[in-house]
Amino acid sequence: MLGKNTFIFMFLIINSFILLTSIANSEQTHNKNLPILLTADELKFDDKLGVLTAQGNVEISHKERILTANKVSYNQANNLVTASGNVVLVEPTGEVLFSEYAVLTDDLREGFLRGFKMLLEDDSRLAAVSAQIKGGNKTMLSKAIYSACRSCLGFDIEPIWNIKAEKVIHDQIKRQVTYRNARLELLGLPIAFTPYLSHPDPGVKRRSGILTPTFGGAASLGSAFRLPYFWSISGDKDLTFDPIIYATNYPLVTGEYRQSFGNGELRARLSAIYDTTNKGKKRARGHIDSTLKFAIDDKWRWGSDINIASDDTYLSRFGFPGKNTLKNRVLLERFTQRSYLSSESVYFQGLRDTDKQEEIPLVLPKIDYNYSSLPGKNNERINLNFNFQSLIRKEGTSSQRGSISFGWLLPHISSLGFVTTLGVNLQTDAYNVTNNLMPSGKLKSGATGRIFPQAIADWRYPLIKRNKASGVLIEPMASIILAPNGSNPDLIPNEDSLAVEFDESNLFSATRFPGKDRVESGSRISYGLRGGYYSDNGSSSTFIIGQSYKFNEVNTFAEGSGLNEKESDVVGRLTIKPNELLDISYKARLDVGDFKVKRTEVSASANIKKLNTNINYIFFDEIGEFPKREEIHASFSYDLTNQWTAQVDTRRDLSSEGGMRSWGTSLKYNCDCLDFSIDYRRTYTKDRDVPPEESVFLRLVFKTLGEFGVPF
Repeated sequence: MLGKNTFIFMFLIINSFILLTSIANSEQTHNKNLPILLTADELKFDDKLGVLTAQGNVEISHKERILTANKVSYNQANNLVTASGNVVLVEPTGEVLFSEYAVLTDDLREGFLRGFKMLLEDDSRLAAVSAQIKGGNKTMLSKAIYSACRSCLGFDIEPIWNIKAEKVIHDQIKRQVTYRNARLELLGLPIAFTPYLSHPDPGVKRRSGILTPTFGGAASLGSAFRLPYFWSISGDKDLTFDPIIYATNYPLVTGEYRQSFGNGELRARLSAIYDTTNKGKKRARGHIDSTLKFAIDDKWRWGSDINIASDDTYLSRFGFPGKNTLKNRVLLERFTQRSYLSSESVYFQGLRDTDKQEEIPLVLPKIDYNYSSLPGKNNERINLNFNFQSLIRKEGTSSQRGSISFGWLLPHISSLGFVTTLGVNLQTDAYNVTNNLMPSGKLKSGATGRIFPQAIADWRYPLIKRNKASGVLIEPMASIILAPNGSNPDLIPNEDSLAVEFDESNLFSATRFPGKDRVESGSRISYGLRGGYYSDNGSSSTFIIGQSYKFNEVNTFAEGSGLNEKESDVVGRLTIKPNELLDISYKARLDVGDFKVKRTEVSASANIKKLNTNINYIFFDEIGEFPKREEIHASFSYDLTNQWTAQVDTRRDLSSEGGMRSWGTSLKYNCDCLDFSIDYRRTYTKDRDVPPEESVFLRLVFKTLGEFGVPF
């Protein structure tokens, strides 16, 4: 017997009567000339029995497999390796097998293991009374248990869930785990039994098969059963077929197709149903939602978006995400470092009760080109913008617009610290208009246009004081813009400049209109003050306040916009962030005469220990054709423990004819192998055949297996 030193033996050179001799003489040609590495504290060889025994920290490496144990014996006669005591076998795939006792072939590819445990690629575990390894790629377990749980706290029972089965087969070639006569246990209690269960092993990212079914229902739609199927067509494309079977209605058939190309991608979702829930209107309903993107080369790209619903309320009725207006378009784009070109044609589908499809324009086409030059000798820049847009309506105004604008800007910083910018803009527009409603109430068609110049001077004086651990900024600001009056002819329709939001962000902008159909004519001066306190520990407080003054009585803006008088409303914003746990923002627009609030936005978020809070409040006074709006939304979440979280949220319309819009509450549990949540939600709004709804949704996710959800 050798001493307790660690020996490294290459079986190729030990002795002809030791392990490699028998392997080399074996008829199994795949074992020839394979290097085997052995380390152990002690080694002895029984010449009579032909048995090599290694003890103490034994490690055997064969190809990509590694076997470790307290004791290992190799029988030359039958080419079997017997291991006992803390047996560990590391597979080439990275999976780790544990056992108390193992009998393996000399290549470690086949054998029997007792007291078996297996650590899979994602750290989930399999255990069994015994196991057989066949062909180096299939493990067959008897009386087995599987779980992905490692650290689910808050329960006395560990693991929190598991699958027990009479037999389990782990096929490494097919990358599949199959169970026979299996039962799923949660908190030690059996909740499901099946004679057959199969799921991909952790190394599989996607595979065809049935996804987790959902059972449930709602008062307005009746009980339902959902059984999605995922088809992995190939590595670059897949299809999810997702039928929903209703007890009181025809099935809702949905599907999503995805494909990735070498230079683009496609995603298409479709659904259809013959709806019988509304007895007065039995009808076929459905929708299409698809996106296509292609890169022609490193500069050119094209794509399309298709979003069409059979009727106004279909999407919200059956729980599909959607907006009040669906946008369909075909787009071509070109990017360079200094310019951008796009051409698109757009079809809109209006879903509001007040929308009339014949009055919604078809954009055919819209072309935009933007160019910005490199800085010149004195840092001056030139900007060039071109736009062409054609709007076609079945009923109402149709128009074609061509617009070219030229801009020149010269920034400068003086020796005193004044930051000034001088600039000129020249915008030229040409319109061809059909059936435009004039202020007189008559319809008029014809051609019109305008040439609109602007001269701009912007001045800022940032004053900064740096203290030991903080800094203070005070910055007075002013700008003067000179422009002619009366540059919005009545024949020009207002398509893209209706919604004007005057606030601190556009106080010093050349125009406060969001589009090109209206220009801000007349000369004006804007002035304001910006300041802030910034600490090295991350806390800060900032503010900005300002106003505009027009030199002429030019009423370009709608009543209530804050810009329809010579003196504009006062706008400002205040933000306070004392630390990383609290963030408060306040925006306001005040009437210049009596300082009555015309617009307010307040947002506050706090993360104080286990409590997370978000509150948002908005108030808009009436602006032109847009009604008054006042609303508050609040959400709160509290971490009861490291795993349990309670949440509450509510949304309320605070106007005189408003009321509660929605509220909900939820309780969630999360750990490394299980997600659980129960949500209650109630909505109070009604939209034609979409009634107010009350629902409870139970979601249970067994990580590595899938999820189970029940809506009520």
